[in-house]
Order: sequence, then structure tokens, then C-alpha cells
Amino acid sequence: MTTWAKSIFATTLFVEDLAAAKHFYHHVFELPIAYEDANSAVFQFGETMINLLKISEADELIKPAHVASAAAGSRMVFTIHVEDVDARCADLVARGVTLLNGPMDRPWGIRTASFQDPAGHIWEIAK
Repeated sequence: MTTWAKSIFATTLFVEDLAAAKHFYHHVFELPIAYEDANSAVFQFGETMINLLKISEADELIKPAHVASAAAGSRMVFTIHVEDVDARCADLVARGVTLLNGPMDRPWGIRTASFQDPAGHIWEIAK
């Protein structure tokens, strides 16, 4: 069986503070901005575009669905494969990132650590 989906082309993250989110993605992930306007900033993250969109503009994109507030809790985690979780954690902390957890060895055989962006989106690094 073949699948029609080859990869995730883009992910849009709704953010309350676009300037803080742009700084985070540029500073922490060392990504250049591929596109930006007054309401969004797009970063090329490997083969996937990460679009940071002001939450005030989200309704137009997703209605009739509704945008949840950051206080509603997390419903997903982005995981990035890294060569050395401990070294990357040290680098993240040096960049001012507060780790949610880790580095830790998981029962399923991988080492992970997690952190949040300024809008509350959770990222995990894993090896």
C-alpha cells in the first residue's frame, strides 16, 4: 500500500507574542526566517516549515474550529532527533531555555528531554 502523504510540509503554531516566538526560534534552533509579515514568521526546519501565526489571525485559518488558549494545556509534542541529548540540553540551558524534564532514559529505549517555546508549545529532543 502506498500513502499519499510523503512528509509534513508545514506546521502552523498560534502564538500570542510573535516577537518573542520569532526570537526563540531564531535563537534556540538557529533558524533563519524564510518569510515574515506583520502577522507571521516562517522558519524552514529541515523539510518542514514552521509558521508562527499571531493568535488573532488563527480564526481565519481554522474556523469553524476554535483556537484554544495556552492555559488550556498541551495536546501535542514535537520531537527532534539529536546526536547527543545531554550536550543539546547544555546548549539549550546556555541559551536561556528552561527544561521541563530530562535528560532521562525512557523505558522504551531512548534518551529524551523536553522544553517549551514562549507560546507553550512543547518540544522534545531524543536519541
